[in-house]
Amino acid sequence: RERRARFVGKNGACNVAHKNIREQGRFLQDIFTTLVDLKWPHTLLIFTMSFLCSWLLFGMVWWLIAFAHGDLDHSTRLQRDPAEGAAGSPAGFVPCVTSIHSFTSAFLFSIEVQVTIGFGGRMVTEECPAAILVLIVQNIVGLVINAIMLGCIFMKTSQAHRRAETLIFSKHAVIALREGRLCFMLRVGDLRKSMIISATIRMQVVKKTASLEGEVVPLNQIDIQMENPVGGNSIFLVSPLIIYHVIDKNSPLYDISPMNLHHHEDLEIIVILEGVVETTGITTQARTSYLADEILWGQRFVPIVAEEDGRYSVDYSKFGNTVKVPTPSCTARQLEEDKSIM
Repeated sequence: RERRARFVGKNGACNVAHKNIREQGRFLQDIFTTLVDLKWPHTLLIFTMSFLCSWLLFGMVWWLIAFAHGDLDHSTRLQRDPAEGAAGSPAGFVPCVTSIHSFTSAFLFSIEVQVTIGFGGRMVTEECPAAILVLIVQNIVGLVINAIMLGCIFMKTSQAHRRAETLIFSKHAVIALREGRLCFMLRVGDLRKSMIISATIRMQVVKKTASLEGEVVPLNQIDIQMENPVGGNSIFLVSPLIIYHVIDKNSPLYDISPMNLHHHEDLEIIVILEGVVETTGITTQARTSYLADEILWGQRFVPIVAEEDGRYSVDYSKFGNTVKVPTPSCTARQLEEDKSIM
């Protein structure tokens, strides 16, 4: 049978496609987030075009100012007759911007103004107040573009999902006995030495359900209670931990047995780990999911933490390894009923 499409991938990516969004203008209302969410090639292309367009626009403005003031005519005359310039420009003429002879030189001056590079060949004089105003406006525009670019680059390089790349989950989950009760178990670990502060973990079952009135919910999300070695949802992730869920009468897995486990194609268990990155203070989230064929019945994770030379060491080569253990081949409901009869 065809395998069920995942709601959340093993790498934490949500497998949801948004189609037929008619109000596309909402993305432009939050332009900064839109730029951060774009892929790197698109972001770099936008910023490159922003700089080029602003340089060209203000280069045209500087050329128009020089043309309107007559700087281009006098510059052409001085180029043809340098002796005339040495004796002083005709009638004591003072240009708005010195050494502008064409649009190319105006474009170069625009770049020098916006990126604050001064080569000494071109400068604004006090002859034209309009030129001084344009100089102020271009500097402000350049600072705004630089601020947006630096902010986007910082946010893209420090996004929360980057830290989640070193938070790992076991490839498979297992169901076995713990303290005499059937439990759904998985292993989670952190590859970095810098810790995740206030880490919490929660689990949801996503499956297709139908209400009594016949309403079909294709992705019904049901929270299930998680337990861990320190109790509650908060975990101290200094070393890999086995997180487990007790399959009781309130669990969506209460009536699942090893015989019918792989017949639940619509079953998907999502695990979400959240916490604050110790080094940056940014909240991060790591996600994974387990389909029915990724749940191993009657197996248990092997120990990977050992004490060596006065300190604890973790062998990540065995992170997802499991061993078979004696486990009843019945549902949790049947197991509880058998215990009550005994």
